[in-house]
Amino acid sequence: MKLVNPPVALMFHEGARRIAGAGVHVPALCDGDPHRVALEAYPGLLARKQLGIRDSYKSDTASRQNGLRKAARRRIVEALRAGYPLGIRVRLSDGLERAVVGDGAADLLDAVMCATQAAWAALRPRYGLPAGAFGAEGWIVSA
Repeated sequence: MKLVNPPVALMFHEGARRIAGAGVHVPALCDGDPHRVALEAYPGLLARKQLGIRDSYKSDTASRQNGLRKAARRRIVEALRAGYPLGIRVRLSDGLERAVVGDGAADLLDAVMCATQAAWAALRPRYGLPAGAFGAEGWIVSA
């Protein structure tokens, strides 16, 4: 069998096994400890689809971590601070905001966006899972 995207398949295989072993609750997929809930967030969805920022905001290659990507990170942070698009107003200290905007790999910004999506889900019944959603497929919060 040939995997179309081996890194994603490996991530799913490793991640799913660990989540199942942790005994957490995964809405519509796996009943577990209701005080420990695992949600799937996708920061790229928030940036591209919900904020409409098509410009690349990150790169793992230092030479590609340029001013254009930093400007895109700044626009994302400004939108999140204003509560757009999910109605969750992100508050960052000045130092943390500088670090988030300055992180060319955008790991910090991705974490902020995932936390924003999780906060959005936490405020909704069933964590925002659409009514009638097929449980065996999983879902991304705020999609």
